[in-house]
Amino acid sequence: MAQGQSRNSNVLVVPQASSAIEQLKYEVAQELGIQIPQDGYYGYMATRDTGAIGGHITRRLVQIAEQSLAGGQTR
Repeated sequence: MAQGQSRNSNVLVVPQASSAIEQLKYEVAQELGIQIPQDGYYGYMATRDTGAIGGHITRRLVQIAEQSLAGGQTR
């Protein structure tokens, strides 16, 4: 890595979002029947599984944002 770069350049606008996203990750993994490693090391997980978790999290976040923009109305 080049000097001055960190491993994670994402800056949370709302620091409390970190725990909410972490909880969402576990909920989605459970719904998909995927076991998340207790030690936090994802290196032994299949790329397909980690991608599925990330994809479903993204879909869920988009759905939440759409509902929020629609004033909480459901379709």
